[in-house]
Amino acid sequence: MAERLLIIDDDARLAAMVSDYLTAAGFVVDRRFTGREGIAALERAAFDAIILDVMLPDIDGFEVCRRIRARAQTPILMLTARGEELDRIIGLEIGADDYLPKPFSPRELQARIRAILRRGRAPPSAEDTELRFGRLEIDRSSRMVRVDGAQRTLTSFQFDLLAALADNAGRVLNRERLMDLVKGEEFDAFDRSIDVHISRIRSAIEDDPRHPRRILTVRGAGYVFARKQDSEK
Repeated sequence: MAERLLIIDDDARLAAMVSDYLTAAGFVVDRRFTGREGIAALERAAFDAIILDVMLPDIDGFEVCRRIRARAQTPILMLTARGEELDRIIGLEIGADDYLPKPFSPRELQARIRAILRRGRAPPSAEDTELRFGRLEIDRSSRMVRVDGAQRTLTSFQFDLLAALADNAGRVLNRERLMDLVKGEEFDAFDRSIDVHISRIRSAIEDDPRHPRRILTVRGAGYVFARKQDSEK
């Protein structure tokens, strides 16, 4: 069955071009031109991924992203004409899975959409489907993370990032290696993207995200997932 995409972008010409390209690639594409129209479309139908512009005529894409994340974990790729690093960081912090500044090539957009869709439907690995580290559980089969049995919310990318760190517990992984493990695609990554996702993961699983004990920073080298915390035996 063809995967359904929702484009929320007030640039009718660009939305039509992107829609035609993705339709030819085998997707079913729906378009909406305001934030409220996009949110309403999501209430009426299910979509496999969302392409969301930041600059919308009614409510901006950041607020749309927040409202979507309050009710669903549908993968979101954000677009913007502004390429500032701060905009990218804000988008990732509020739950976007990926970020693509305008202008962009339709081919790269398609590749990024396919990447976030793969992450969302990735089957369990041949290894144990559930990883346990003290109070933390990472369940690959359901793609859920729990602390003390309570579910914690992560985006699809953040789940895969956490799982990659946990699979390599005790090993220091730099940003490039993490991108390779998680995306499996050759995409240019701006320096802060991994850092922002790590910060979101820490907020979800650490008791004190400012003083993390599970995902540690190794200055100048990368990140390491601690097998045990001090309180664990």
